[in-house]
Amino acid sequence: MSNLPLVSIITPSYNQATYLENTIQSVITQDYPNIEYILVDGGSEDGSIEIINKYSKHISWWISEKDNGQAEAINKGFIKANGDIVTWVNSDDLLLPNAINQAVDFLTQNPSIQMVYSNAITIDSEGRPLNKLQFGNWGLRDFMRFRIICQPAVFMRRSILDHVGYLDSTYHYMLDHHLWLRIAINQQVKHVDHLWAAARHHPNAKNVSHPEGFSEETLKLLDWMKDQPDLMEIYTSDRRHIEGGAFRLIARYYLDSKMAAKSIKYYFRAFSNWPSYTLKHILRILYAILMLIGIESPADHYYSHKSKQTSRLLAQEIKNQFLNIGDIVEEIINWPGLSLQ
Repeated sequence: MSNLPLVSIITPSYNQATYLENTIQSVITQDYPNIEYILVDGGSEDGSIEIINKYSKHISWWISEKDNGQAEAINKGFIKANGDIVTWVNSDDLLLPNAINQAVDFLTQNPSIQMVYSNAITIDSEGRPLNKLQFGNWGLRDFMRFRIICQPAVFMRRSILDHVGYLDSTYHYMLDHHLWLRIAINQQVKHVDHLWAAARHHPNAKNVSHPEGFSEETLKLLDWMKDQPDLMEIYTSDRRHIEGGAFRLIARYYLDSKMAAKSIKYYFRAFSNWPSYTLKHILRILYAILMLIGIESPADHYYSHKSKQTSRLLAQEIKNQFLNIGDIVEEIINWPGLSLQ
């Protein structure tokens, strides 16, 4: 074990007792033997502390005190972390089995890569699969175009984090994407075709309940990029694609929150900048239009049927994938917080 890199996993949490135990279990049941688990609670009053105490023997360090948001909480964990490899897993998300093993294997075999990320799935509040998040081998220009990756499926070397700095605590919604941009400016990042994480979508999730916050910080990132010496030339030459990607992302956040008028506004702005990319989302645009004129029920029925069909196919794909890592399929089916029945 002493020859294996130490991996530091940080979980920031605030009043997430509903999901916190599943998150903790998804970390401490990983089959990688050299994990440092850090939990930073923002002063929860919902039973979270009792859950943390229940698992305290598996937690290297934890604290519960008021903070100024997610970025500050994660940064507290970074300060305490001793690992050669680091990441964070929010208290409503999950690490999938074998994630740490695969990430460490890849980074060990590819010493020039500073950050690696994989595919992921989304799950609902009950742990049922909703969608597969399939990413590409994206780099700086893609991130500038607001190609979004799934944060809990990202692992970084501690050395690159020390080089570029921790999370910017003035960001509360796009804090992770801001960090990926800073890492990708001068360092190589890599995508691998695995499933490492499950991101939970539920009514209180920030991407559902705070679309205005995501909108403001996406526009803030545009302004930030314009002022960065390492990014200005790319921004100028690729402005329409960068701004089109930003507006498309904002439109999606508003659509997920059923704010149809604002969603259509930003889809139009995205189309004006990058028509071909925006038209790939034509079904969502049509759904927003139907919602706006008050006849979205046919679209709701379509998306409900599609979601159920996708969930069944995805559950089977997950089971099939984990057949490749040994005789643990029954364990996967009953994985904490993940429902593949």
